[in-house]
Amino acid sequence: MKFLVDHHTVTSIINKLRSAGCVFAEEEARLLVTEGQSLDGLLQKVDMRVEGIPLEYVIGWAPFCGLRIVVERGVFVPRKRTEFLVRQAEDLGCSGDIVVDLCCGSGAIGAALAAAMGDIMLYGSDIDLIAIRCARKNVTPFGGHIFEGDLYKALPRWMKGRINILVANVPYVPTKAIELLPVEARLYEPHLALDGGEDGLNILRRVVKEAPDWLAPGGHLLIETSEMQAPRTFEIFAHSGLATKVVRDAERDATVVIGTNSGDSPPAL
Repeated sequence: MKFLVDHHTVTSIINKLRSAGCVFAEEEARLLVTEGQSLDGLLQKVDMRVEGIPLEYVIGWAPFCGLRIVVERGVFVPRKRTEFLVRQAEDLGCSGDIVVDLCCGSGAIGAALAAAMGDIMLYGSDIDLIAIRCARKNVTPFGGHIFEGDLYKALPRWMKGRINILVANVPYVPTKAIELLPVEARLYEPHLALDGGEDGLNILRRVVKEAPDWLAPGGHLLIETSEMQAPRTFEIFAHSGLATKVVRDAERDATVVIGTNSGDSPPAL
């Protein structure tokens, strides 16, 4: 049975959150109250949030493309702007596609694509055990499978030359820029999921380099990047032989580079 929270308690929670610097204190208070199982549990969650722990870790999930994505403390929290990547991939895919999410993190992108596209063969990979645990919770209801390992090394060989949609929200923050990130990301999210090396494109280069070998003829690679990094990312894609374009949603501050494989036929088994 759901416990009831009186108006005075809710007001007190809102004031505490606002004093701690939470910009959307009223909305956060509503979520915390909704997720609370008891008054003591609710107040404990409020204290965690006031301490600075990201709201998604406190309540155990993040909203993404209309889904509740399970997140544990220590996994990268899916961003609203990444919904733009999902929509671009959805527009390019169709029922029956083999869809792979490299650096899948919580599995949010794959789960959202499966929910939107229906009958797809969904796979993902990550090297972080917390991410793998969360991803499996999020994609298993859609029939998805998550592999443990470094990028393509985690994937079974039969996929080579047969992936229709390959998505990757790789770490793309330049190492020295991590210290400029919001406190919640800098202190609580894994740097492994943020740090893209000196120019932020180290992991991206690795993904793009091997992509033509893994994509089916006409298959697509989609990677989120920053607006500033987009020109260099375009060059990396084009150099790999992919037909490349950049798409952007200014409202979400979302930039996605899309490469299409022009290969004629898949390799023999």
